[in-house]
Amino acid sequence: MDVFKFAYFPFVNAAAKYVQELDFKLDELFTERAFDPIRERGKNRVLEAIGDGIKRNVNPDKVSAEKELLSYPVARILVSCINDSYLIKRYALSEAKSAFEKVKELRDDEIGELASDFNIDSSMNEKLFVIHFTDYIRFANVIHEPKWKLVNRNMDLGKVSLSRDDFSRIMEEAIRKRIESGLPAAVPGDICETLRPYLDEIRNALSARKSEFNIEEFKEIMPDCFPPCIVHALSNVQAGVNLAHSMRFALVSFLINIGMNVDGIIEIFKVSPDFDEERTRYQVNHIHGDTGTAYTSPSCSTMTTYGNCFGKEPLCDRISHPLSYYRKKAWLLKKGKPEYKETPVTSFS
Repeated sequence: MDVFKFAYFPFVNAAAKYVQELDFKLDELFTERAFDPIRERGKNRVLEAIGDGIKRNVNPDKVSAEKELLSYPVARILVSCINDSYLIKRYALSEAKSAFEKVKELRDDEIGELASDFNIDSSMNEKLFVIHFTDYIRFANVIHEPKWKLVNRNMDLGKVSLSRDDFSRIMEEAIRKRIESGLPAAVPGDICETLRPYLDEIRNALSARKSEFNIEEFKEIMPDCFPPCIVHALSNVQAGVNLAHSMRFALVSFLINIGMNVDGIIEIFKVSPDFDEERTRYQVNHIHGDTGTAYTSPSCSTMTTYGNCFGKEPLCDRISHPLSYYRKKAWLLKKGKPEYKETPVTSFS
């Protein structure tokens, strides 16, 4: 790869080596006025991640390519200084999705070269990419669509065959994991202090983004009344954990049943590693009843059967359905009975 490729894939080992060999000290990147445009691009990179996704700004010249490449360590430092779990996961996911669009444009041999940087040994069999099943499991385990289950893949002598598009999706997940696992980086306090104006702007944008899906913003919804199983699911989603299909259905149907709007529910899932807005919107609308049948959230017995009953408390013994818990808890709180206030719901902000 050369600097033009590094601009699109700044997380590869060769890109880091290229930066190290440039004629400047890394701390100058955060202090010298000559690097103002690079710091500005690094800040915008993070803001774009918080927003609709990172857009690559690479013009066909070496200077522009190096500027884009150098903005990556700046962005990582900014994210590390803030050290917010939601931001880390959203930033890593946005970088990976942006890179995914470029991966799809690479030649087959270039994709193989990129894969080797992640210790994925790939080969070609006609037009299919072939990798060992352990590599497949390592990166496909968070993708919950049925076709990604290993039993639904063609495997021969421990090797899994993948289409070009599916192998590119594996690479997206490998990129996401590498970026996320490297954050937060250890950053000296004086550098974070130097970057304070950039950090303040990012924190404001992050706060605004979080407020868009703060459950407390929705009329008539009482988050303190959520049953423990729903609190557990929401906490996992906020942390960027992919829920099992049964738990995702339970969460979405519960939120719909208590009156949360479709856009608000979709926003909650945007931090998930395998988030696809079109697919998520279809699924939420389907549960909402747009295709003819509106679904009710599963009963407590069904939640238990699927291993989705978490944090059971005394009130749970008096009800048989999460919605009944919600109604009962709301009634008790309105009556001012403090003995049922022992399980506060974690805020989304």
